[in-house]
Amino acid sequence: MKLQCDVEVVSRMLPTFGMRSRGKGARAVLSIGKHPDKSNQRAGVYMMICTAKDRAGSKYKLRDNIEKFFTWFVEEGKATVRLKEPAVDICLSKADANSLKNFLSAARLADRGSDTSSLPLSTLTPVRARDVENPKKKLTIVFKKDYPLTSNFPYSLEQLQVSYCKLSRVDMRMLSLKALRKLDLSNNHIKKLPSTIGDLGCLAELILHNNHLESFSEALCLSTLQRTLQHLDLSQNRLQGLPSQFCQLRELVNLKLDDNRLAWLPFHIGRLGKLKFLSAAHNQLALLPSDFRKLSLENLDLFGNPFTQPNPLDHTIQLKFPLPLQELASRAVVNLRIPYGPHLIPAHLCKDLEVAKTCDCSRVCVRFFIKTAVSMNLHQVSSTVVLVDDMGGTDAPVQQHFCSISCYSQFLDNCLQRGIR
Repeated sequence: MKLQCDVEVVSRMLPTFGMRSRGKGARAVLSIGKHPDKSNQRAGVYMMICTAKDRAGSKYKLRDNIEKFFTWFVEEGKATVRLKEPAVDICLSKADANSLKNFLSAARLADRGSDTSSLPLSTLTPVRARDVENPKKKLTIVFKKDYPLTSNFPYSLEQLQVSYCKLSRVDMRMLSLKALRKLDLSNNHIKKLPSTIGDLGCLAELILHNNHLESFSEALCLSTLQRTLQHLDLSQNRLQGLPSQFCQLRELVNLKLDDNRLAWLPFHIGRLGKLKFLSAAHNQLALLPSDFRKLSLENLDLFGNPFTQPNPLDHTIQLKFPLPLQELASRAVVNLRIPYGPHLIPAHLCKDLEVAKTCDCSRVCVRFFIKTAVSMNLHQVSSTVVLVDDMGGTDAPVQQHFCSISCYSQFLDNCLQRGIR
């Protein structure tokens, strides 16, 4: 039984002499195996710790010698083994969680004096220098011939780039890299993303530039990426739209959507409160969602979209007189901020409430409204704006909703007065 991890051996006698441990582990290989006991010439089970400075290894007896296991953070690859003699704590970190559990289980059996035939014992021999090197944090593969077919990716990777390898799908071996912070799969042929990407609990940067993606699933938007993802590059794909749940990725700072087939942006894009860089050039956007006004960006690029000059008189009326009871109740729930959820009301009503529109009067409308478009200078939402068109403009059409005819009439009156002035 062997385990690769960071190890710090801390003497519990240090405080007696007014000393402290250095608090930093060294890369090591731990082994559990037999070693002749010179006192009675029988084989005992020992734990051996080999480091770069001590490749021959230090050995510690296990039988009846473990005072306690500290395993509160074993799922994070951390644990501590407290020995009776010598009085030391063996602190383990940066280990694979499953391998660590198996190693601790073997150590526990050895401490209890279990039959050695039932233990996964190793030969206690010095290790090679490469076995105790610091774990690899970054790996870049840009040639198909270098792509590993039989071996796994180093579990310690924090940054992985696999480009120009003609991948048609995401390799499931990548999804076991729990320390991964940056995944770059640009310039491949990936058509679909597995929802298990959302299980990468540290992933802050996901680059999928120049692939064949046709959708971004709702499951990814509702995964742990909500708390970790800060940079997302979906440029040069085949996306026609993004789900409304996309705006649950509220840690996003940088979003690239260039060169797709997007006909619309997510309705509640204004909920991306941390978004600072947005690029959606060369898509099929005819107008922007009304929630776009809530953004506060540093850089915005919408060049090459088929925006047209809006006319407030061109409108769509979706109203009934009187308003249906369901509409009145839905408006009341949102206006009064009454809590709701699928455990209280039917799920389809929850979806309606999630896309409630805000009128000029600050009240909301759900299914019944008047819709038009107005022109907005994009400098209202971004410090730097790339020109919207070849004419040097920075204005774009934004959706506008009205909860009633009176609100729409007042809006037209205001437009007329501004025109007269």
